[in-house]
Amino acid sequence: MGKLGKLGKALTAAAVMAAAPASEHVPAPPPQKPAITLGQWQKTYLADQSRFKLAHWARGTRKTFTTTLECVNDVMEVEANGGRTRWIIASRGERQSLVAIEFAKQHAKAFALGIDAVTEERDLIDDLGNEVRGPDGYVIKYKVHTITFPNGSEIIGVPANPDTLRGYTGNLLLDEFAFHADSRKIWMAVFPIIRGIYKLRVASTGNGKGNKFYELATSTDLGWSIHRVDIYQAVAQGLDLNIDETRRALNDEDAWAQEYELEWLDEASAWLDYDLINSVESDDAGDPAKYEGGLVFSGEDIGLRSDLWVMWACELVGDVLVTREIRTLHRQKFSEQDAVRRDMFDRYRIVRHCMDQTGMGEKPVEDAKRWHGELRVEGVLFTGPNKLLLATVGKERFQDRKIRIPMGDQALRLDLHKLRKAPTDSGAPRFIADRDSEGHADRTWACFLACYAAGAPRMVYEYTRVRDSSTLDDEDNDPSEGGRFTTYRDGREVAE
Repeated sequence: MGKLGKLGKALTAAAVMAAAPASEHVPAPPPQKPAITLGQWQKTYLADQSRFKLAHWARGTRKTFTTTLECVNDVMEVEANGGRTRWIIASRGERQSLVAIEFAKQHAKAFALGIDAVTEERDLIDDLGNEVRGPDGYVIKYKVHTITFPNGSEIIGVPANPDTLRGYTGNLLLDEFAFHADSRKIWMAVFPIIRGIYKLRVASTGNGKGNKFYELATSTDLGWSIHRVDIYQAVAQGLDLNIDETRRALNDEDAWAQEYELEWLDEASAWLDYDLINSVESDDAGDPAKYEGGLVFSGEDIGLRSDLWVMWACELVGDVLVTREIRTLHRQKFSEQDAVRRDMFDRYRIVRHCMDQTGMGEKPVEDAKRWHGELRVEGVLFTGPNKLLLATVGKERFQDRKIRIPMGDQALRLDLHKLRKAPTDSGAPRFIADRDSEGHADRTWACFLACYAAGAPRMVYEYTRVRDSSTLDDEDNDPSEGGRFTTYRDGREVAE
């Protein structure tokens, strides 16, 4: 149909509407709901086109949602002008990388953009071109998520690591940068990626003062456009959140100050600072299903009323302790604690288990030795010198990166960071921790007990010859008469 025909139809429709009685007036269509609703702090961030931009936002203020929206908006603008571009999103781990990519896909679909999304697994290669192997001897693999747009633009999501970022060129988003392991090494890899023309975005909640994000967020360099949004500003600008309810539920003033009010915690007295905690987090830790059947070392901190009961089990993989399971109980009877301990002994090849024997721990240690063997269970009195030994052994594991802990477990991170050292008249440090609803650094001491258990010389346990009841048909234990014996070492059957 020609232009005149279309115009004629439009005029006819207008005339009909004008001639219709008031009672037959055709109502206007309801306003369409926007595909994405934004708060004012998000709109301000998105409107800022600075090349170097940093978002220091409170937890729960939709950082990843907003920063990935900017990536998609930028792609749309470039492709509308006939070009193509690339964004690389570096997140703290594979799970967080997938979350970021899912947000980007959600934005693209909201704008009705046709996209292809692919996930592939790659080998980790170092800067010399060599395969990087884990403590088990296998090549470390990681997942790369790629969204491809109609004109060939890409948004690529990777877990943050100097080696995973190598070889890319494009705009870069460092998502939750304060929580990246090796943040300074990652920073050294940044500028070859953006190559003088691409944009750089850094977004995170604070995580202590011992990382590169703190240096950037507190910089007075005018080359950076810095957006600071605490929880009070976000709520005032449209965030749907009950501040008082959230603060009461968190029940940790240090965490509230840092993560919601954007204060920086003093790391000087923390025994394990956040940078150290970040460096040993792993997606492979904390999942009992990933247990490979190896030797396990465990620690148990006793608690009954105010404090948590915690049992922490680590599998030795090469020379690294990989956390397989952390069990916690609160205000549970000793009988329930005993049942959980027996369950874990049944499921794991625990060769040494160290327990807090102080005070109420005397009876549980005695029972555990009777059930699981004197050579496998050791009680540890929490005297000043013993606590210093445990804390030192545990910290060395973290410093040497010979332990892996679950990724992104906020309660665990707060617990590990809670333990602080205070001076005494003798000069030896005294360890203190604030008590709250999540305990008294109970997870931390269970972790240190597990590290201590792994540090002692390992001995063979339960080397016994046991009659197989299925073939027992004699009275004098003579295997020549039909019965047979089986030899077990470290809980496994071995050939004679």
